[in-house]
Amino acid sequence: MTASPATTPPPDASVPDQRLENLNPEDLLGTGVYEGCFGCGKDHASGLRFERTGKDGQAVYGNFTVTGDHQGSPGLAHGGLLATAMDEILGTAAWSLGRMAVTGRLETDYRLPVPVGSVVHLKAWCTGVDGRKIYLQGEGRLGSPDGPVVVQAAALFLEVPREHFFGER
Repeated sequence: MTASPATTPPPDASVPDQRLENLNPEDLLGTGVYEGCFGCGKDHASGLRFERTGKDGQAVYGNFTVTGDHQGSPGLAHGGLLATAMDEILGTAAWSLGRMAVTGRLETDYRLPVPVGSVVHLKAWCTGVDGRKIYLQGEGRLGSPDGPVVVQAAALFLEVPREHFFGER
């Protein structure tokens, strides 16, 4: 995927290691906060139920299974669901840097249709950090980590204080 200027880090941006051990939402936000989250919550009946599966110092990994609740065209995943999945893995990559961050911009390219019942394997990595700005890219592959690429994304996430999640609204 070719990222736009908005999701391309400046030349002097640093590229830190992805360390999933830094990623502990309970430590960052408090126990039980995510159980109802559409993307990662285990209690959301029709949610994505994204599962984090690993890291290698350069990227983070996860997967989810496309269910009938996730379809757009009959028998195929809805494009918005695939964008949600990319947002979830890109957010995992941002948080694996030990920073609380939110999506500022998400660019998604769809490569192949994704049938209901498929497992989509996700990978995301940081391409640079510049102050509060975290630049990320990712991909989703069908059936296995080496399967065909079905979706790609580039994003800009912004580091935010804890109060962003728990302050007065």
